[in-house]
Amino acid sequence: MKFDIPAGARQVLQTLTAAGHEAYLVGGCVRDLLRGVEPHDWDICTSALPEETESCFAGQRIIETGLKHGTVTVLMEGKPYEITTYRTEGPYSDRRRPDYVRFVPNLREDLARRDFTMNAIAMDLDGNLRDPFGGAEDIKCGLIRCVGEPDQRFQEDGLRVMRALRFGAAFGYAIEERTARAVHENRAMLDRVAAERINVELRKLLVGPNAGDVLRQYPDVFCRFWPELEPLAALEQHNPWHCWGGWEHTIRALEAAPADVTLRLAMLLHDIGKPACKSTDEQGIDHFYGHPAVSAKLADEMLRALKFDNKTRGRVVLLVERHDAQLPPRSQVIRRWLNRLGPGAFFQLLEVKRADNMGQALEKVKNCLAELDVINSKAEQILAEGQCFTLKDLTVNGWDVVSAGIEPGPEVGQVLNGLLEQVLSGNVPNERSALLKLLNCKSMNSPK
Repeated sequence: MKFDIPAGARQVLQTLTAAGHEAYLVGGCVRDLLRGVEPHDWDICTSALPEETESCFAGQRIIETGLKHGTVTVLMEGKPYEITTYRTEGPYSDRRRPDYVRFVPNLREDLARRDFTMNAIAMDLDGNLRDPFGGAEDIKCGLIRCVGEPDQRFQEDGLRVMRALRFGAAFGYAIEERTARAVHENRAMLDRVAAERINVELRKLLVGPNAGDVLRQYPDVFCRFWPELEPLAALEQHNPWHCWGGWEHTIRALEAAPADVTLRLAMLLHDIGKPACKSTDEQGIDHFYGHPAVSAKLADEMLRALKFDNKTRGRVVLLVERHDAQLPPRSQVIRRWLNRLGPGAFFQLLEVKRADNMGQALEKVKNCLAELDVINSKAEQILAEGQCFTLKDLTVNGWDVVSAGIEPGPEVGQVLNGLLEQVLSGNVPNERSALLKLLNCKSMNSPK
């Protein structure tokens, strides 16, 4: 079978084989080729020792940062290609990296150290596979299966627990039974994994098309690094608006959100404060008064714990805090919200509210969903027409305020904000003549 392999990767393979060494594409690039997806990276394994690899590419730009573990990075046409000597690995004392590596002449031994069968396939230039663990068949069947003993694989590197779930969410693959059982049993291995590494896998997992099913099947894994999820996973909601418990509602809301990491995080955390705010009235109906503020505080702490960047964390916390806000479909109200949040956050808030509604009893929320469509259309119209909702949109500026007799200083900003308030309220059109007239009145009434 022929595959589209870039010229740089072909040149690397040809150079190594011409020098008498074995060389194969390996790992994720082979997996993606078999899935019919264009690979992002092209990794190569070889029987050549690192110094032999360097000798083969004398005259090429070489990066030696991985030399200790047998990896030489060669730049071809400006693109990096990692070339790694066949190796086995020693014990993982820190449960993250092997204590040492040992170079071996045998490709099978090298493939045996890898995490999942779909990542333990090698391919030569002609498209011939070396697949001792049945990875190609697992790809065909849509299965994630550990190479060898699952417990051993996960105990070597606890991040593999998250990688299994991430691949399941991203590819829509099922996790093979023994591997799935080992995921549950080895979730505590995540305690030894750096927060930044979990962050990377979680981001990719949440935007996967199968993220919801993974959350349903493995809540215990997510609760391991975010124990704040445990009360939500057990939360019952006896309320006319809710036909599911807290965890299922959260998952359905997440599935309804666009595949954007900020929005998916917001949906995962939007009700995290509900268990602490739950009360039940005389009729047996549950209420969750004040939960958006509590959820926002918890979300902030959880995102900090996993080392999310400030921009993502700030936006997620804002969306969680505002997700229950009332938004009447009136232009005046919409302009105020656009002023308060900015267009980007405002439209994200609409997506959050829509997704939240999709996770509730649809008969109860269908009018809310229709209103959100109206709000979205009105907001788009406001932007398309260039309607005023910020100071920079005003047809007057600070110079006009000073020219009207207001002393330079803080009062200039106060006057401009007063004019914007009049425009937002619909009391005055955003027309220069009307605003100058109002400005002159303010100037005359201003204390001297």
